[in-house]
Amino acid sequence: MANKIYVVDLTDEEREFLLNFISHGTQSVRKTKRAHILLLADEGQTDGDIAKALHTSESTVQRTRRRFVVGNLDRALNEDPRPGASKKLDEKGEALLTVLAQSEPPEGRKRWTLQLLADRLVELKVVNSISCETVRQELHKKGIKPWRRTKWVIPNVGAEFVWRMEDVLAVYARPYDPKRPQVCFDEMLVQLIAETREPLPSKPGQPKRFDYEYKRNGTRNLFVFFQPLAGQRHILITEHRTKTDYAYAMRYLVDELYPDAEKIVLVQDNLNTHTPAALYETFEPAEARRILERLELHYTPKHGSWLNIVEIELSILSEQCLDDRIPDGEALQRRVQSWEAARNEKRATVNWQFGVSNARAKLERLYPNLSESS
Repeated sequence: MANKIYVVDLTDEEREFLLNFISHGTQSVRKTKRAHILLLADEGQTDGDIAKALHTSESTVQRTRRRFVVGNLDRALNEDPRPGASKKLDEKGEALLTVLAQSEPPEGRKRWTLQLLADRLVELKVVNSISCETVRQELHKKGIKPWRRTKWVIPNVGAEFVWRMEDVLAVYARPYDPKRPQVCFDEMLVQLIAETREPLPSKPGQPKRFDYEYKRNGTRNLFVFFQPLAGQRHILITEHRTKTDYAYAMRYLVDELYPDAEKIVLVQDNLNTHTPAALYETFEPAEARRILERLELHYTPKHGSWLNIVEIELSILSEQCLDDRIPDGEALQRRVQSWEAARNEKRATVNWQFGVSNARAKLERLYPNLSESS
């Protein structure tokens, strides 16, 4: 009888709204289920068939029909939980769930999932049964997502980290001086990959398609020199990334990129090849000394490479230019040169605003606590 009284007959506009509603993953499970109920009811399916397909009760289907017919679409989707329904978890259960979600996962599992947490609550006899959605809602209230982890650089805090950080930040605060250009330097390894089958071109409704198979063609190293204040970058491609390659890169920087500079202020990281000793291992002492006399070296702290502005430029390079299969060194050279020329023509740069004062305020935890030592 209920099916005959509360007949769901959606308009084209309502049907389009519901289809768009369920296609987005930001809606609550409760609302999404009611949207599915209305769409299936509009197709003429019975309450029993709808309940079975959506793993819900027939009474839920009937209520959703009634709220739509008697009320409207908004009322059907936004049905509040039935008054008087008891909470699945009491305060003790919620506290235990919070502790579990922040603890190490079971042996053999990478992380906690909603199902694992629900099963563990049942095993501990906190509840007789509990759904994954209830667990998710309880964790959402507290802002806990145990299935998510973020890789983060955790520095060794202390005076060594602090002085190197402030040294680099002080360099960035200097004004532009063409006689003393500030250059940020780093390197990047690129894998050369060739196709084994011809890719299929894109067409309306279908993207370009690549075969899963590919052929490795070795690697190339990119030495990247970036001058933020001038909006200029230069990329030197080498087959290796040894101390010798670094030494020749420094000579390239001094003699070819900035031959008229009185001093080149160079910011780089602590990679074991990035050392003045590499020049003495490669060149005669007089030549090594000549190159070093033109350089003013500043090193980022260990685990503090994010302080090197060129890291941002490398991310842009990777995303805009290298995030594709590049078959050989010649193709890499052409692509990189085109990207470099376009960026230099626009004088694209990085608006670095983090200074020493910001570091002392926001990264106070990294500084030595002098009150404790005294």
